Amino acid sequence: MRQWLGWEAEAERERLAIRRQLRGNKDAEKYGETLVDLVMADHRSGLGGFSLITFVKRNRTLALPWNRLRVGSPVVVSDEDPNENQEWTGVVSARNQQSIEVAFSEWPEANRFRIDLASDEVTRLRQLSAMQTAEFGKGRVAQLRDIILGEREPQFDAEKPIELINKLNASQEEAIRFALSSRDLAIIHGPPGTGKTTTVAELIEQAVRQGQRVLATAPSNAGVDNLLERLSNRKLRLVRIGHPARIQESLQCFTLDSLVESDPGTKVVGEMYKEAEQIARKASKFTRAKPQPGARQDMRQEARRLREDARRFERQIIANILDRADVVCATTTFDPEVLEARTFDLGVIDEACQSTEPGCWPVLLRANRIVLAGDHCQLPPTVLSDKAAREGFSMSMMERLVNRYGKQVTRRLSVQYRMNERIMNFSSSQFYDGALEADASVKDHQLKDLPSVGAKAESEPIVTMIDTAGASWDEELEPDGESKCNVHEGKLVVEQVERLLEMGVKAEEIAVISPYSAQVRWIRERLRSAGVEVDTVDGFQGREKEVVVISLVRSNANGEIGFLADTRRMNVALTRAKRRLIVIGDSATLGGHEFYAELLQYFESIEAYSTVWEFL
Repeated sequence: MRQWLGWEAEAERERLAIRRQLRGNKDAEKYGETLVDLVMADHRSGLGGFSLITFVKRNRTLALPWNRLRVGSPVVVSDEDPNENQEWTGVVSARNQQSIEVAFSEWPEANRFRIDLASDEVTRLRQLSAMQTAEFGKGRVAQLRDIILGEREPQFDAEKPIELINKLNASQEEAIRFALSSRDLAIIHGPPGTGKTTTVAELIEQAVRQGQRVLATAPSNAGVDNLLERLSNRKLRLVRIGHPARIQESLQCFTLDSLVESDPGTKVVGEMYKEAEQIARKASKFTRAKPQPGARQDMRQEARRLREDARRFERQIIANILDRADVVCATTTFDPEVLEARTFDLGVIDEACQSTEPGCWPVLLRANRIVLAGDHCQLPPTVLSDKAAREGFSMSMMERLVNRYGKQVTRRLSVQYRMNERIMNFSSSQFYDGALEADASVKDHQLKDLPSVGAKAESEPIVTMIDTAGASWDEELEPDGESKCNVHEGKLVVEQVERLLEMGVKAEEIAVISPYSAQVRWIRERLRSAGVEVDTVDGFQGREKEVVVISLVRSNANGEIGFLADTRRMNVALTRAKRRLIVIGDSATLGGHEFYAELLQYFESIEAYSTVWEFL
């Protein structure tokens, strides 16, 4: 794993170096990791003394292009003047289609700005440190390490009945009872729409009821905030640690910074710092009267003593807040210095399959028992190094443990609350042994049930496959790029979206998904409605919309489907829609692969198959 982390760091640095060399707007922005020709539009102060600066395009009529700069992403902001060499590091704190907000510890000064995704060396160092501690650890750390590495069998107590705090289905309740009975390790497997995070939140509250302290984590800030949001209306003492700029504004009241700021003792600390500053200034001030021998030194020592006392008092405030917390929420690669030597009865990693294995080890060091929750049948962690991925770096810890221990440590949720049954059934049979069941509340829901649509969608089907075979709609490699697009297919996507909007479907209820970023960019630039979300499959994992249009892009004489061969990507795409799913692709290209041949057969079996000629 150390070797893989090294290769990954190298691959990331190489990629960022290439991106930084691209100076033209079109070239620099096409990979989604850079924004150029930006100006400051607004600024405000944030918690922790950070400056939150909003950037927009210099031409304010332009929206930001599609990009991978998510909330929480580390970035480098630089002066676009080629004669200047100034750079400032920051963190993305908010974003929408028109603007992006970045949190800085120092003020950036320039006329025009460029923002580049930065490598996250701090996170890698924390992962390496955690693995080293685990490697040589003794006692409970060594026992958990051996179970994770398959050298010791996990143990379970007899399951005990629980009194549910919130209404859950039978499979969710069983998963919670099972996880609570674990002495070491338990896994909650949550297929799409099955209420995995709801289940995890109930598990955490049940554990707290039993007197346990919980470390609740996820690999991304968005994942942690999602979990924190589910916990926020429960009677729990919650503390969210991490960079304030990476945390949703609505959840700022739970941050350690906010709790420290509102503590009565913080006012005293502030006064102590202020007094220390006044004494230090007085010691440095020139006066005509000669001071007493040693007076300046005494004042400087007094200022230093006051600062040390203030810092000690401040640390005590932080310690009291953390010690009183029932649940501490953080990303899996939290700052270990914040928690100091604290350990927890239960460590939870939600969305565990989106983390590489080294990303889980910091949590394992802090917990007496571990629960992993996620779905290894959806996309694995993102890995940039092909060499590391081939050797196994893209396999998450959860997937490896499911393969190693199976049902011995795993319980699967089986009732889903998102999709119409026709949308659900194919993924259920392909990935979940046909065990998924649509709840009665969603089983038959459809587009016409939406108030804004009604009778206009009376004859609208639940699923449509539009087969472009024979239309000569060949894929293209993006000029000077690495991604593929299909212009004809893109035009049909735009037509379908416009038809849905005319029918009364709201723009924010529609998503367009494609496996290829070039196709995403092409479609996004041509859709008239800014509210329709267009993103890659990878960018849409964990999300849902009423209507989803999927553009598969691949169309060639050789039957090459590239990374569509990773069928987990298609599992994600097919399970985002609630009421209406439209899939556009070339059966002649896709049908040579067993998975897609069966998908086409499924579409035919539910009378969802159609040819492109019906839409021209």
